[in-house]
Amino acid sequence: MCGIYGYLSPSTIDPAVLRRMGQTLKHRGPDDEGEVILDSSEVSVGLGHKRLSVIDLSPAGKQPMTNEDETIWITFNGEIYNFQEIRQKLEGKGHTFHSHSDTEVVVHLYEELGTKCLDELNGMFAFALWDAKQQTLFLARDRIGKKPLHYCVAGGHFVFASEIKALLQHPMVSRQLDFTSLNKYLAFEYVPAPNSIFKAIKS
Repeated sequence: MCGIYGYLSPSTIDPAVLRRMGQTLKHRGPDDEGEVILDSSEVSVGLGHKRLSVIDLSPAGKQPMTNEDETIWITFNGEIYNFQEIRQKLEGKGHTFHSHSDTEVVVHLYEELGTKCLDELNGMFAFALWDAKQQTLFLARDRIGKKPLHYCVAGGHFVFASEIKALLQHPMVSRQLDFTSLNKYLAFEYVPAPNSIFKAIKS
């Protein structure tokens, strides 16, 4: 279990906000942590990660992780079961790896296939990937939703995290309750996706 978090902003990223988001997820990743802020003329993105080391326990597995020219960054939670098979194929196409982690496989697979990389992934996962060339933030999770991923669009910001309490550290995210979701929770003991107990937050 790791924790991922971050946000996209039309202005600069506030490091203090990103840090507060990460602090709420400390329990998800006791082994390591990392944050990166990437600014451009159009938009800025901050990515964070709380790491529970499972595959590649070395510092090479540190996240957020990037490709060789730092045009793609990822923060990843989960496990890709077929990553070794995918890695062999990517190495055959000339990709060079600097770690033994499944996370790096996702980075290079995205370089090959773009968002269609999901078609090749077998596992449980949630990740956020920043493509600096395309200026896009790509979020995905496994088909069943084994790994949590929540998000909110507010005031031109796109905020995401593994847990809702991390999103609530961002000043743009509203805490207004969704009473329809509350009724469903009282009836079913959970809130059906894509809604959450808060109006502004989706999963």
